[in-house]
Amino acid sequence: MTSHLARLEEIIDRSGAPGRIEAMLPAGARRRQLSARTLLIGMALAQDAGRPAHLTRLHAALTSLPRAGQERLGVIRDAGHGPHQLTYRQVEHTFRLITTALRKDKPDGAPAPQLQGICDALTEASIPGWARNASSSLAVDWTDIETWSRPPRHGTTACADPEARWGHRSANLPGPTGDMFYGYYLSAAVMAGDEHGPPVPELARRMTLSSCGRDPARAFIPVLTRMPAAGIALGDIIADSGYAHRDPDAWAIPLRLAGAQLVQDLHPHDRGPRGTHDGAIIANGNPYCPATPKPLLDLAPLPRGATAGEATARDAQTAEAARYKLGPHTSADADGYHRAICPAAAGKIRCPLRPDSMTLSRDRPEILTPPEHPPACCTQQTITIPPHIGAKARQKHDYPSAAWRRSYARRTAAERAFATIKDTATTSIARGWCRQTGITPLTLWTACLLAARNQRILDAWHTRQAENTSRAARGLPPKTRKRRRPALPSLAAPP
Repeated sequence: MTSHLARLEEIIDRSGAPGRIEAMLPAGARRRQLSARTLLIGMALAQDAGRPAHLTRLHAALTSLPRAGQERLGVIRDAGHGPHQLTYRQVEHTFRLITTALRKDKPDGAPAPQLQGICDALTEASIPGWARNASSSLAVDWTDIETWSRPPRHGTTACADPEARWGHRSANLPGPTGDMFYGYYLSAAVMAGDEHGPPVPELARRMTLSSCGRDPARAFIPVLTRMPAAGIALGDIIADSGYAHRDPDAWAIPLRLAGAQLVQDLHPHDRGPRGTHDGAIIANGNPYCPATPKPLLDLAPLPRGATAGEATARDAQTAEAARYKLGPHTSADADGYHRAICPAAAGKIRCPLRPDSMTLSRDRPEILTPPEHPPACCTQQTITIPPHIGAKARQKHDYPSAAWRRSYARRTAAERAFATIKDTATTSIARGWCRQTGITPLTLWTACLLAARNQRILDAWHTRQAENTSRAARGLPPKTRKRRRPALPSLAAPP
């Protein structure tokens, strides 16, 4: 407990959140026994112990500390007639003052800027200095978090949590693929290893809550795009089709302007050819030769459970499609425009409209029937690609190539992060985990939960690294994780 307490105190102090909160609290006639710093430490202690986000748990976490720790944190204070231990009513009073100061005057289903800033500071402070620059890649996803309030009765809008809304969540269980819940969307950005970089601990770096009546992608964009201003460079942003299917100005364009590169799955409605530009076919965000075989433009990702042979065949097809793609001739300028060169002029295919390309070896694809009336992409050496062309689907790797598949596999870091906060063995954010209603207390508790969760991930990381070092010293390979999923026949076998 003592070592955990010291580590959590360091995180709270490094974040600067206590001073920012105290500056917003009203001055009372009497000095409060419970400071904002001690309250945040108590919240983090409760979450570190895997307890629900209840004020009674917060009070119990503080009053169960050793006496020296209680006196240092102000949990026990000299009241003139003897020592006085913190009461639950004092915890409730201070927590109410803080949530009142951090909430919006007109609630709209999103955290107030000052609350979001404090949450950003808490999660960033939970990441040690050596890990902050270990990776610039982030896996992004959202999940459900229910409110304690019951939804309004049919035909009414009144309930204990008017900011909450009905939302949809997926379920990996037999039967329906999802169900409805009443509450909020929790969005999180989790550190993932860079491509060709060393592995890193999967620490939650940013989070936000938003009402289910809001688009979680649009709600999370301001949080991510503020990171470069805080000195945190954005690298790969790995997301599923739920983010990629948004309008470009809601997701892709702001992230590119912030310096990020997208690695994302595409919604079925966004895959394949989607219009032309100067005669070039725009497919999966990239310009292709107008004579590209259509099957190469309609490639889909490998299905789950695909064999090695199927993967090899699909990779050969995506490599073939890459030969027909117009390659970048210049980098993008300040306005996002760049020049793209014809694949025949770049020496990737043979085309009668480019006589020089016909001297290339015959291992390259050859255009047998060029366009009767060649468009600009065939008559010009290069064409200009504006930033809005393929803005939604354009990403770091050709979709769905082998390079894209390996890079996109890092997205599971976000799913594992949500699994750790939904694990009933540690902390489960199911309904009843937090019984304070409203987005402000729920957001503050969730930030403390992720900060405490990061410490558990770091402990497991250091243990695993020490074990791998020990095995290497004995000439053994690193220990691999065993799949614990039993096969169906083994479950049905007689005892």
